Amino acid sequence: MPRLFGTDGVRGLANRELSAVLALELAQAAALVLTQGRHADSIRAAGRKPVAVVARDPRISGEFLTSAVVAGLASSGIDVLDAGVLPTPATAYLIASEHADFGVMISASHNPAPDNGIKFFSFGGTKLPDEVEDRIEARLGGEKLTPIGGDVGRIRRFADAEDRYVLHLVGTLPNRLDGLHVVIDCAHGAAAGVSPEAFALAGAKVTVIGADPDGLNINDGVGSTHLEVLQAAVLEHGADLGIAHDGDADRCLAVDHRGQVVDGDRIMAILAIAMQQRGALTDDTLVTTVMSNLGLRRAMDEHGIRVVQTKVGDRYVLEALAAEGLALGGEQSGHVIMTEFATTGDGVLTGLHLAAEVARTGRSLADLADVMTVYPQVLLNVRGVDRDALAGNEAIAAAQQVAEAELGDSGRVLLRPSGTEPMVRVMVEAAEQDVAQQHAEALADVVRAELAV
Repeated sequence: MPRLFGTDGVRGLANRELSAVLALELAQAAALVLTQGRHADSIRAAGRKPVAVVARDPRISGEFLTSAVVAGLASSGIDVLDAGVLPTPATAYLIASEHADFGVMISASHNPAPDNGIKFFSFGGTKLPDEVEDRIEARLGGEKLTPIGGDVGRIRRFADAEDRYVLHLVGTLPNRLDGLHVVIDCAHGAAAGVSPEAFALAGAKVTVIGADPDGLNINDGVGSTHLEVLQAAVLEHGADLGIAHDGDADRCLAVDHRGQVVDGDRIMAILAIAMQQRGALTDDTLVTTVMSNLGLRRAMDEHGIRVVQTKVGDRYVLEALAAEGLALGGEQSGHVIMTEFATTGDGVLTGLHLAAEVARTGRSLADLADVMTVYPQVLLNVRGVDRDALAGNEAIAAAQQVAEAELGDSGRVLLRPSGTEPMVRVMVEAAEQDVAQQHAEALADVVRAELAV
């Protein structure tokens, strides 16, 4: 059977793959697994029940899925703080600040409204390692915690969750945003209740779009997956910059005053240099994934900043940050992690700190983003192939070596199997678009010929 947990929790079409029954059973299994070990011993020694923070994004299915999760936890003897609609990083922050024992976020991030997901966080607001997720999955349908009487969990509304998160965000800023005009696209998602308020409280003039969630319109034509709406709004209002979130606000992409997109790589470049200048970039090191543009590494080299690369996925970035106690990392997609202030990617936090650097320097976002030259990047998905046979295929390895030799220091080649589909991704960067396209197509042809099924 395929693993139930993916790279970011359990995802699926709500009321089909992700049913109320599955949500209930996942919560019961998690209650059992996450209340074991040394931390659980301290809970019992204190004579209290375990506490979990539960939140969701505004998609309609989150209502019944949250009810199922909360029922599963309370029936297992877990006291629940129901935080309502909140960004994923807000949930992680509140788990830590409340000293809750774990937490649950119901969201499918940037996916369309019919999808949903369930993500668990451990004590301290950190994501669960694979082996803990596997233990939860193994407990599904098995033994449950079944307290009675006063030992069942209680459920209460976490009434000031939004306010506490907003105050936390603004309190992290090195300087205010006075004088800036910022357009914020909330993707009709969880950012709607916090991002405009945080930017305004920090001093910015705020124009808001995509902030009318109705349960069905999350990510629909707006947000970080549809930047053209934000680009038009920035130009229309003559704003200094625009910030785009996804449905659960764990990512941030930006638009400069000219309407040009500033992606996660450029955001990381700007933040890394700013943090280095004020002595906040631990070991002068930035963590990225292998998908980050070659131009980011070149820009960091010029500023004496070391780049550590990981596999694709913010969990791998988090692992690398934790392993060396580093301060900044992220993905090209806009998941940026600032470990001084957050335990996961936080799109509102990222946007605020990006705007703060514009305000501090008096330079435009376009000017700041020019610190990095983006190399043309071509990504081809070769479908219908045996992805598991990629490793060790001599013909593909030889073709890759030829391409890398021809590109030299002015380009890069990356071949990687999809984690979920019979597909291999071929990515080539080069100084010129047509050169990248030529090498990518040639490599894709070899992959197709060698791995066809």
